[in-house]
Amino acid sequence: MNKIVTKEIDLNGRKLKLETGKLATQANASVVASWGETVVLATATSVPQAEDVGYFPLSVEFVEKHYAGGRISSSRFIKREARPSDEATLTGRLIDRSIRPLFPKEYHDEVQVIVTVLSIDQTNDPDILGLIAASAALSISSVPWHGPLGVARIGEAEGKLMINPTIEELENSNLDLFVASRSDKVAMIETKANQVSDELVFSAIQKAHEHSQPIISLIEEFTAEAGKEKQNYSTVAEEVEEALLKEVKEITRERIEKALFDEKTAWHDSMADQIKQELTTKYTEVLTPLIISGVFDKVAKEIMNDLVLKQGKRVDNRKMDEVRPIEIEVGILPRTHGSALFSRGDSQILSVVTLGAPSLGQTIEGMEGERIKRFMHYYNMSINPFSTGEVKRIGPPSRRDVGHGALGEKALEPVIPKEDQFPYAIRIVSEVLGANASTSQAAICASSLALFDAGVPIEPVAGIALGLLSDGDKFQVITDMRAVEDFYGEMDFKVAGTKTGITAIQMDTKLEGISFDIIEEALKQGKAAREFILDKMSKAIAVPGEMSPHAPRVEIIHIKPEDIGALIGPGGKNINGIIAKTGAQIDIEDDGTVMVSATNPEAIKAAMEAIEGQFKEVTVGEEFTGKVVRLAAFGAFVNILPGKDGLVHISQMAPGRVERAEDVVSEGQEVKVRVTDVSPEGKIGLSMLFGADIKPESEGRPSGGSRGFGDRPRFGDRPRFGRPASGWGGRDRRPSTGGFRDRGSASGGRGFGARPSFDRRPFDRTQGRRSGGDRGPSRGGRSGY
Repeated sequence: MNKIVTKEIDLNGRKLKLETGKLATQANASVVASWGETVVLATATSVPQAEDVGYFPLSVEFVEKHYAGGRISSSRFIKREARPSDEATLTGRLIDRSIRPLFPKEYHDEVQVIVTVLSIDQTNDPDILGLIAASAALSISSVPWHGPLGVARIGEAEGKLMINPTIEELENSNLDLFVASRSDKVAMIETKANQVSDELVFSAIQKAHEHSQPIISLIEEFTAEAGKEKQNYSTVAEEVEEALLKEVKEITRERIEKALFDEKTAWHDSMADQIKQELTTKYTEVLTPLIISGVFDKVAKEIMNDLVLKQGKRVDNRKMDEVRPIEIEVGILPRTHGSALFSRGDSQILSVVTLGAPSLGQTIEGMEGERIKRFMHYYNMSINPFSTGEVKRIGPPSRRDVGHGALGEKALEPVIPKEDQFPYAIRIVSEVLGANASTSQAAICASSLALFDAGVPIEPVAGIALGLLSDGDKFQVITDMRAVEDFYGEMDFKVAGTKTGITAIQMDTKLEGISFDIIEEALKQGKAAREFILDKMSKAIAVPGEMSPHAPRVEIIHIKPEDIGALIGPGGKNINGIIAKTGAQIDIEDDGTVMVSATNPEAIKAAMEAIEGQFKEVTVGEEFTGKVVRLAAFGAFVNILPGKDGLVHISQMAPGRVERAEDVVSEGQEVKVRVTDVSPEGKIGLSMLFGADIKPESEGRPSGGSRGFGDRPRFGDRPRFGRPASGWGGRDRRPSTGGFRDRGSASGGRGFGARPSFDRRPFDRTQGRRSGGDRGPSRGGRSGY
């Protein structure tokens, strides 16, 4: 029987516990970590590689389980968890980026870390717990690893920093800063912020490092009791590379420098390959191609360090804080809603914006439930192999594509107007047409420009990537890396924001940690570069443009929440009728906000009139020209407003006696009528008599009794509706026309003849907002990385 080891501490008022020896005992190491009622299982397993594959084969998976949140998938056909969600992929990448630099460079066994979410309590986020569990599992395993890592999340509200905030607290935070730390340095940073100052972010990073230390101590105590002896691994390849370094450097230095400084030669192409081939031919009897390639890379990195740290030179002769030449074009595609081409050096991005009705937002189904995401950003590079001059198979988006798309989304979301200010679903696609480093940040710049071109009222956002070359305590941060500087550099510090402050940071490193001095310098250079790029962008397009004539328009009307049922009607009859008749798309929120959208302004006008007509209060004495919609033995029903009919009794059709309604009117005929009565139930009495023909004895009383109002809902004054047997298609929550959310049964509402009040507020596109709103990110669900 396995020995069960448990350690725990109090972490911000909630118990954090680590346990091993009970679950997944055949793994090299397994740890069950719990924080409150959130529980994850982390396993670490390794297998020897038959030969060196030239890279460290580490895979990290973050596995979400619906049962963790007590949920069954809403899909009618698939109840098993499908492929990993984007959020699971992003959390897996977050853990990978944190732990990867701490493996020895000489260690090449295949390692797999799997973090499985077993329970979530909607208070403690499983991503931070997942990294803690992974750090603990690697620490107690036999896999060589220079951990442990601690982790902390920092939020900010009303000027105060929050340490490891709950999910609810994070929803109201201006900052979501996630930091993985060693005892003396920072290993990884991931940040989403609502235009927070650089100084506050730096202070929060220091605070996060401080509050990571108790977790490091906990894992060290845990490892002391439960840890295994670490595996031995061969360092022969490393020793051979070091022995050959001087000789190879002497015969290749001049040519490698030429390759580094060749503007027209990408680092991965002919000149570098030619040098490697010559070395392979020279040493083929004693060395493998992989060792020769390793020697070559060591020489190249040494040359790069010497150029930057000793000579103060970069490969393209730029200054250390200089941004590559920028070219911008806006509105380059004729039929799209917004587009921009952004080039920085050889990195070129085309971003395209599409606007849609609010109902076209993406439904995200996760362990916590469902939510709607109305702003989406996608990044495509793996499906564009031509961007690096390569030939590759085109497949689905890579994990890197998902990660870079999410980073751009995170950087832009804080400036996206709220739905009541700009009631559209917004989708951006960033196509990488040329790649020479920093494409994710170029995508942020291109997307910001495309949003301006589409007429979206935002604060412009720019992004920049900063690199690092160091030798001991000596270091140099470089602004706007080229690919070769990225490849031989030691840090990728991406930072995006507005002139007001930071909106996103993503930092990872090849070192075992980064000092605060380096982070502070990176923030300083990043701010200067960001402001420089924003100035360039403002010269290309200073203010949001006019909306494309091809983009849909949206108008908003407000009704009382209790009147939603009346608008929808039994089984969706009323709302679907308006949609079918006008061609507009109608979305209804639970607070009574009704959004009407269409590319044709006439369709919007017709739909708005139909909705207003249904809710317009009719008063005695008003006159209308209406159409006869139905004949009965006692009179005729006349439609006087959209969705509102009244009864003309046969006694009110002509001055003389009328035997049959069809003797005077016919269906479809337009007649002039006036309102003679409105009953408490909303029934409307009409008359076709005017002037001297009016019969005083009939005025002021209902005409025809209640027999004629047979279309009224038969289940009291709260019409019941749900999903019809056919005709709704598409997602389960809306009709096929994109109309409204299925609420099961309408709350409130009086069916035919209801008198709800409404408040119409047309959207002001010139200002891009309505009064009383503030701009900020839409929240919900877990933060992505």
